[in-house]
Amino acid sequence: MPEVPDGNPPNPVPAQAATTPAAAPAAAPKPVPQPWDCELVQQLKNSYGSGIHDAATFAGQNYLVVDRAVCHDVLLYLYQQLGYTSLTDLTAVHYPKDELPFEMVWILFSMAANERVRVKARFADGESAPTVTDRWVGANWMEREVYDMFGIRFTGHPDLRRILMPDEWTGHPLRKDYDPHKQDEVWVRKNLGIESGQ
Repeated sequence: MPEVPDGNPPNPVPAQAATTPAAAPAAAPKPVPQPWDCELVQQLKNSYGSGIHDAATFAGQNYLVVDRAVCHDVLLYLYQQLGYTSLTDLTAVHYPKDELPFEMVWILFSMAANERVRVKARFADGESAPTVTDRWVGANWMEREVYDMFGIRFTGHPDLRRILMPDEWTGHPLRKDYDPHKQDEVWVRKNLGIESGQ
């Protein structure tokens, strides 16, 4: 067996160099709305003036904020004059501390341009929004869902009633002031025979 000089192993493992932890990557900048200025927006401003409150792009999505007094007319104009013939969705958002706490959102699509636009309008609590079932029959169930979940009524809707919750249910589950721990306990006791649905 060969002699090992100084008692050291023949192939010592080199010590690992101390490394400095890599700095965490910088957080991506938070997107902010950018002005949306195009021929479509100019046409709407020419037709509805101050009824068009804002036109912006956020995270690649174009949207218009319009006055509730002209929202139905703007939606029809987008359909009839600008080719946004498909209603892909409509929904609402609840901001309970705002003077106009309910925001309606309609999402339209132009197949010819392959573009979407969101139209937003604010409404007071207890105020009705105009139905768009006169233009898009498919809005029927969408508006019923908004009514069921938020309590927003739609003027001119042909059959406005709940679509998800029982007809006798009290409250609207997607409102921010709806406490899920205090559901309609009377309905739960009467129909399910239990004290709480939780």
